Amino acid sequence: MSGRTSHIDKTIAVVLAGGVGVRMGLGIPKQFVPIAGRTSLEHTVAIFEECDRIDEIIVMIEAASLATAENLLPAHRFPKVSQILPGGATRNATSHLALLAIDAPGAKVLFHDAVRPLVDATIIDACVDALDSYDAVDTAIPSADTIIEVDENDLIRSIPPRDSLRRGQTPQAFRWDTLMEAYSLAFADPSFVATDDCSVVLRYMPHVPILVVPGHEANIKLTHPIDVHLADKLFQLKHQTMSPADELSTSLDGAVVVVFGGSSGIGASVCSLLNELGATVVSLSRTETGTFVQDRESVRDALAQAQLSFGRIDHVVLAAGVLTVSPVLGLTDEQLQSDLGVNLVAAFIVAQEAHPYLERSRGSLLLYSSSSATRGRSEYGLYSATKAAIVNLSQTLADEWSEDGIRVNCVSPSRTATPMRTRAFGEEDADTLVPASAVAATSVQVLASTATGQTFDVRLARIDPLTPVGASR
Repeated sequence: MSGRTSHIDKTIAVVLAGGVGVRMGLGIPKQFVPIAGRTSLEHTVAIFEECDRIDEIIVMIEAASLATAENLLPAHRFPKVSQILPGGATRNATSHLALLAIDAPGAKVLFHDAVRPLVDATIIDACVDALDSYDAVDTAIPSADTIIEVDENDLIRSIPPRDSLRRGQTPQAFRWDTLMEAYSLAFADPSFVATDDCSVVLRYMPHVPILVVPGHEANIKLTHPIDVHLADKLFQLKHQTMSPADELSTSLDGAVVVVFGGSSGIGASVCSLLNELGATVVSLSRTETGTFVQDRESVRDALAQAQLSFGRIDHVVLAAGVLTVSPVLGLTDEQLQSDLGVNLVAAFIVAQEAHPYLERSRGSLLLYSSSSATRGRSEYGLYSATKAAIVNLSQTLADEWSEDGIRVNCVSPSRTATPMRTRAFGEEDADTLVPASAVAATSVQVLASTATGQTFDVRLARIDPLTPVGASR
């Protein structure tokens, strides 16, 4: 990608992806670490791509990774990306090269780390709005920890008051002229050293006020291996709101959706809602169509018939499941084979058989886990183990199939009011169970979205979204 930006009225995002990930220790640059089905770079660029306030995106990458970045960010997926350019030897040199490429006096420019893939659009909006009144803007959050200053012997020198301390994040935002002038002054100083762009403005243009807008605790930077695990979980916990039906129908009206396990429980609710949205629904089940999800020939024939009848398959949903409550020592071979077959082996079979159809339509596969997946508990070992495996399988498939244009996601509801649960536990207080319709609503939203590699938790509305999944059974 090449060219120059010259429109001064544009708002331009610069994604800084020049790191090599030495501290990460994973053998690849950290911007290419896969998280929730995509690399950190893809997640980050996608956020700016989807933000209405951003007109253009420039990606700054180490020279050796240019080809990789270009393959990950094709124009048909990221039309706002105008340039992918090699960065400099330092963070500041890279920012300066980006400014030279932009060359647009008066433009609003946001600099963001490619390894902060969880930045929220509201933070981006706040930075853009702040540039109407300020020429320099930083993003930061209050420090929850006490910060101590130590000397060369690791002895405490001072403990600054925490009330005035903030932890810096990105984006950092500037008027092009302001930051360009600050760098011109900085590069004329032989002792110039800085860690970010705001520090350049602060040191060389102290008369320019720098406004701080609130960041978010979830806007973490991938630096150490544990950050990858945290980011994966934060993607799962991202709040998802159900779009109105008339908005969803835009993408699902006329779509052909095959639902395995569509005769009861969550599957039946998904079919019902899809029908309301104008989708063509193929409902398959053991009881109504004689379709056995753990049997390859049965699955293959069902998919082939759907393709023959409607000419394509846009989405495949696997909602079939069984629940055996028993201590491990009490499980029979028949129970093991049955539950593993329906809850786990079926997911592999359905995925394999659905792949050619979904590759052709660039569609999606939706699987179901459970809050029981996060912790094994007495008498739930078989169910919990299979549901934990489904989460890992969905992430694996999203990663493997990303180049095929197939999205794979997983919905993980807490205790849900379904006939399967009633058979296992009898009648329960309805107020303690998630309605199957609520799980269906999230499921349909996921089908209509561009998400991939994510696990969407569904809980009772009154429960805090950060309450540990599976805290009660």
